[in-house]
Amino acid sequence: MPEEERTMLFDAAGLPRKTREIHNHHMDSTIWNDFGFRDDDIIIATYAKSGTTWTQQIVAQLVFGGGETPAVAEISPWLDLRVPPKEVKLPMVEAQTHRRFLKTHLPVDALVFSPRARYLYIGRDGRDVVWSLHNHHARANALWYQLLNDTPGRVGPPIEPPTADTRQYFLDWLERDGHPFWPFWENVRSWWAVRHLPNVLMLHYAELKADLPGQMRRIADFLDIKIDAARFPTMLERCSFDWMKENATASVPLGGAPWEGGAKTFVHRGTNGRWRDALTAEDCARYEAKALAELGEDCAHWLATGEMPVTRQAARAA
Repeated sequence: MPEEERTMLFDAAGLPRKTREIHNHHMDSTIWNDFGFRDDDIIIATYAKSGTTWTQQIVAQLVFGGGETPAVAEISPWLDLRVPPKEVKLPMVEAQTHRRFLKTHLPVDALVFSPRARYLYIGRDGRDVVWSLHNHHARANALWYQLLNDTPGRVGPPIEPPTADTRQYFLDWLERDGHPFWPFWENVRSWWAVRHLPNVLMLHYAELKADLPGQMRRIADFLDIKIDAARFPTMLERCSFDWMKENATASVPLGGAPWEGGAKTFVHRGTNGRWRDALTAEDCARYEAKALAELGEDCAHWLATGEMPVTRQAARAA
């Protein structure tokens, strides 16, 4: 059994308990200690570069019924991002009157888990994560570094510009578990450990790519949202990669100002498998062995493919 499933602490009601705080150049997890939950809150959780913005767009279309929505980046903030500080962010979120949907990049045991909220967790193969992460990091401009490194509240070392060699960036990330961002494996396995809870839905980037209409209906069912069939084609169009890239300014933090090329840099390609031509067979074997050791067989297989254990068992029986 992976370490996170052995060490995750649950309360008497079977819900995960917060046991630590995480602070770095990006995060301040203490904001969750002061956040007031509502009964219909939606929390979108990922490691990063795993389909977070895409899922926020999907949820926005569901919440607003396919109509015109405010800028998703403004109404669905990354709550544990330390800029702006919680003294600014929390009143803004509290003032919202629509059904709230917020994002987090924390592992379960570093946030406050509420039975009042619904949680969507999106997984993605770590190799695809890193290829997207490298683009995100390599295109960051001076404003990005200023916000993360020079504003008050940073804990630990600053984040530095990346190497131009994506393979080396991947190997550093793998060797140092998420460097220069934050640990990867604990994030995935912490959410895997709570997949059985009724207010948690596990999603996967590959499944969103393969069947967006089906996955949107699945999310809507989980959130108790009835889809207007007449509006559904418009909702699908607005959740397509092409539409999101064309309208990226409304989806990306600060309208994309912290990246060279603006918001369309943030919404980059949306494709998987770009690592296949860069990583050696030995690199992949090393990654896969690490995934198995850190996550266990079922979770490692899900992270690579999107297939849950019950799906695999049914396929073997067929």
